[in-house]
Amino acid sequence: MKPNEVYVEIQLLSKHGFSLRRIAAEVGCAVNTVRRHLALQSVPKYERKVKRPSKLAPYEAYLQERQMAAQPNWIPASVLHSEIVERGYQGGLSQLRAFMRSLRPTLPVEPVIRFETEMGEQLQVDWVEFRKGSAPLHAFCATMGYSRASYVEFVSDMKVATLIGCHERAFAAFGGVPRKVLYDNMKTVVIERDVYGEGLHRYHAGFLDFAKHSGFRIKLCQPYRAQTKGKVERFNGYLRRSFYVPMASRLGQSGLQLDVMTANVEVARWLREVANERVHGTTQEKPVERMAKEMPHLQALAAPWRGDIAAARPQAAAPEARAPRLAIVVERIAEVAPAQHPLAVYEQLLMNVTQGVVA
Repeated sequence: MKPNEVYVEIQLLSKHGFSLRRIAAEVGCAVNTVRRHLALQSVPKYERKVKRPSKLAPYEAYLQERQMAAQPNWIPASVLHSEIVERGYQGGLSQLRAFMRSLRPTLPVEPVIRFETEMGEQLQVDWVEFRKGSAPLHAFCATMGYSRASYVEFVSDMKVATLIGCHERAFAAFGGVPRKVLYDNMKTVVIERDVYGEGLHRYHAGFLDFAKHSGFRIKLCQPYRAQTKGKVERFNGYLRRSFYVPMASRLGQSGLQLDVMTANVEVARWLREVANERVHGTTQEKPVERMAKEMPHLQALAAPWRGDIAAARPQAAAPEARAPRLAIVVERIAEVAPAQHPLAVYEQLLMNVTQGVVA
């Protein structure tokens, strides 16, 4: 029954002499409601309440601007929440997430099958390329299989020497060396797969020597199956969304470009305060806490590797010696053959000998 109909019904029943209790029973409302309607001089008018502005409203323009600057990438709501809190936002994260969902449609997520590893067993390593050109920017990413603790180092190239240096600093950050390290088909690790038979690969000689020196085994992903090292792959996306895109877009708004030194300073703080401190979606634990359990299971750090990468670099095969052409053979024979004197020289010598005998 609509409010105006309730009012009319109560007025009619009252004129017929019904008591307040009976009117309330007939209409299906409280006695106080009946009393309030009888006190009114006319049909009540109900006006829609004016919607109060939300706590997020003053920051919606800023959020839209930040996402526009980050396109075609996407800044996570958790990152933007930290930014607007610094600007005075006092609302919750759920309100922000609801607003962010309105800015783009959600896409279905394919289920991922993950394989857990024992403590200290495996480290997954990958390169992430953020920028090419005259000022390239790459990131070395390493994620422990058990704890999901991660190490990131930004570099300007992906050479073998750079890769080895990143490994040494990553092992130092983790406090030890895992028994296996998983890679894809990066040429600084494996030159050719299955060259000596199935599962028998030709590794880069310098990197293989470094692996033996450090005490870990090289493991390769299945071809065209990057999901084999899904833990570091997932972290790579998290690094791009939660660190690189917000940082690069913020600098871009000021006309600046993220460089290697700035990236490493900022990513060290981000790893310490955010990435390794968050509750991981799969383990439901903080990576830093699981890393504390995993660290005793790691191998001891090796002494710094002093190998010669240039000397260990695979050398190109020597060209096959081809048989010289016939003309060249004739020329070489002519060069080494003793020169013959003209016939007149021999005749003169013979004449001299004859005259000497006669004398």
